Amino acid sequence: MASPVSGAALVTVLALIASLAALFSGVSAPLVCVTLVTALLPLLLTLWLRCLRRRDSGTERRVCVLVLGDVGRSPRMQYHALSLSKHGFNVTFVGFVDSKPHQDVLREERIRIVPITEVKSVGVGPKLLTYVTKVTVQCLQLLSVLLRMELQSHVLLQNPPGLPSIAVAWFVCVLRGSRFIIDWHNYGYTIMALSHGWRHPVVRLAKWYEHFFGPLAAHHLCVTTAMKDDLQRNWGIKATTVYDRPASIFRETPVKLQHELFMRLAHIYPQFQHRGCDDDAEAEKTIFSVRDLTDDSVTLRAERPALLLSSTSWTEDEDFSILLSALEDYEGLVSGGASLPSLVCVITGKGPQKEHYRKLIDALHFQHVKICTPWLEPEDYPLLLGAADLGVCLHKSSSGLDLPMKVVDMFGCCLPVCAVHFHCLHELVKHEENGLIFADSQELAEQLKSLLSEFPASTGRLGLFRRNLRTSRGRCWDDNWDQNVLPLITATSR
Repeated sequence: MASPVSGAALVTVLALIASLAALFSGVSAPLVCVTLVTALLPLLLTLWLRCLRRRDSGTERRVCVLVLGDVGRSPRMQYHALSLSKHGFNVTFVGFVDSKPHQDVLREERIRIVPITEVKSVGVGPKLLTYVTKVTVQCLQLLSVLLRMELQSHVLLQNPPGLPSIAVAWFVCVLRGSRFIIDWHNYGYTIMALSHGWRHPVVRLAKWYEHFFGPLAAHHLCVTTAMKDDLQRNWGIKATTVYDRPASIFRETPVKLQHELFMRLAHIYPQFQHRGCDDDAEAEKTIFSVRDLTDDSVTLRAERPALLLSSTSWTEDEDFSILLSALEDYEGLVSGGASLPSLVCVITGKGPQKEHYRKLIDALHFQHVKICTPWLEPEDYPLLLGAADLGVCLHKSSSGLDLPMKVVDMFGCCLPVCAVHFHCLHELVKHEENGLIFADSQELAEQLKSLLSEFPASTGRLGLFRRNLRTSRGRCWDDNWDQNVLPLITATSR
């Protein structure tokens, strides 16, 4: 059978002969030009497609990891990239670079980050028109990046956000012969519905879009069994559940490292500073820890406050008024004479609603509860989790089908959690085993009171939960990934 190029070449030659014959027969020049263009176009398209699909010895060991979001705030995709590189794949990591990725990603020679610029909406004109303009520009941007890079064996895409990245990535994979994999973290249209409402035309369009383009991928990953069942039942998609697991960097922090972290934070945030009146020149102190300068030993202060930690993207699916209200109740309990420790509440993260909540926090005047909202370096975040006494999660899934990565990281550090209830949370948080599940601020306040009533002793429920976490850590991310994701990559890379 003749190759596509030879067939196109034959058509082109015949068309040229016909064009020359027409020219010498007195046919008009414009018509001859049209004939020439018509003849050359199939050849040019065929040559272009062959160039896009040209494989070399390294093609099967190249994978593009794509997220239409901030690479530094996409831990699961960073873990994918690291796991691929450990198995000898060269990774092209495409996304926004607003926050610094983890050092392991930056140091890995097999991972190359290709930054793309976040497209901002036009500030004038009808909202629908500005949205369409933004999506169009993003389409062209992604097409340019994906078509210019070396041929990849696979494109692994995070969804959401999937508009327009799912359609663009699928189209490029069709053109180039790459395998397309979607990692479903949630449904994009359910997140949009939080701010626009379920009946909004854009939300309806986004739902149709995900339902139409989502099933076109070759393979699918998802984060919960509940999502796997929903994809099969309502989307006709057969997905592999890959539970988030903590990376090896998430573990309990030794006391000496805790003190070093507290000292760094104390230079910026007064909530970590020791405010005692003693003038001990032989000790270095924070509100939580003391280092004896004579022998370099570090101990945690017996009278220290409890360290409460929550992390967030400050989006609509996390209602931090619940936590603030619970802290008001806790402040009232301590002021009323309850035998409870003071609290330092650290809320980490960046996001659109951060300023709104910071104003609410600034309006609070607590004596026994201190709140700070830092943005931590990637290396410091796991250290702080490993030093905390209790975690709080306010993530309430827009679809009811995804699990909060922040809790996975907390459990990696053996940090017990109080988490707000939603549909599939039981797949991660086991009530009265590794944490507690609450429905409202009053219930959260009661849980804080119950868990911290014996602080800092480790004999109460808080200590029990931590011990349970130590004995049930399970498989790490690497083992989980090797079993569930690696076979999908290698099976189609041979």
